[in-house]
Amino acid sequence: MFCPDCGTWNRAVAVQCARCAVSLPAIPGGATEPPDPELTKLRRLTGNRYRILRRLGSGGMAQVYYAEHVLLGSPRVIKVLNAQLSREPEMRERFRREAEAAAHLVHPFICSILDYGVSEEAVFVVMPYMPGGSLADRLGCDRTVSPVFAATTVAQVACALDHAHRHGVVHRDIKPDNILFDDDAFAIVTDFGIATARRHGRLTGTGRAMGTPHYMSPEQAMGKMVDGRSDLYAVGVMLYEMVLGFPPFDGADSYSIGYKHVHEAPVAPDVVDSRIPPELGAVIMKCLEKDPEARYQRGNELADAATACVRDGTANIRLFPAEVL
Repeated sequence: MFCPDCGTWNRAVAVQCARCAVSLPAIPGGATEPPDPELTKLRRLTGNRYRILRRLGSGGMAQVYYAEHVLLGSPRVIKVLNAQLSREPEMRERFRREAEAAAHLVHPFICSILDYGVSEEAVFVVMPYMPGGSLADRLGCDRTVSPVFAATTVAQVACALDHAHRHGVVHRDIKPDNILFDDDAFAIVTDFGIATARRHGRLTGTGRAMGTPHYMSPEQAMGKMVDGRSDLYAVGVMLYEMVLGFPPFDGADSYSIGYKHVHEAPVAPDVVDSRIPPELGAVIMKCLEKDPEARYQRGNELADAATACVRDGTANIRLFPAEVL
């Protein structure tokens, strides 16, 4: 078992921790499973700063663990680049850029980077733990959220992006998985792994699209240079999905989805579902304009429009059934 005090792995028959001599709890039923080698490696890599408690999840790029700061007792999330990817110079550089980009952005709606570490065998970043989960979790459970919640979330995300854009950082991968919620249900933007910044050169050549197909702007799908208005397009896609339960474009593969982003017009949300407030539908459709010049030009402009929907359209919005704020 892992020592509850220092996190060291001990044999199941051990009475005391081999490292700190703290008494270990009795294990009913005898022996337990062997230690997770990834947890053991991460404990070794982070030294004595963090107590690694459990794995929270995994994805195509990284493993995510729940931990506590040993001295402060505060919860943390440690994100570790997958072993195979950590051997690729481009992926290690992208992971480093996530830490660097977020570390230069100090904003209440942007997830801060608390620590960064690298060795020959692993690369990791440490972030605050967000107990509210992600927007993807909420949509996975309930499919949609109320228009009030959607508009409020988008206003917070747009404010965060405005700050990032003014500091020369374009996120390029805004999607529900990268929107977290804190204790008070405030939206927090995370994962700047493929962000571009003024201080960075390009990692990928022109013509190669980076991002998640369902949330790509037309210019991003074509592999062109992007600016902050591309992020606002992705926010519009996300807002569309929040109120309707599906994104505006879908397809059999990334190419067909990208084609629709470039060539097809989305169906207005209030046409799909007449219960959607027209004011909110207008905000979404402006975000989804093909021409960046026709979209909101700044995140704060989008935030103001979303806030106005809540303030001015409250009566209509609250007619929406089963609202949960």
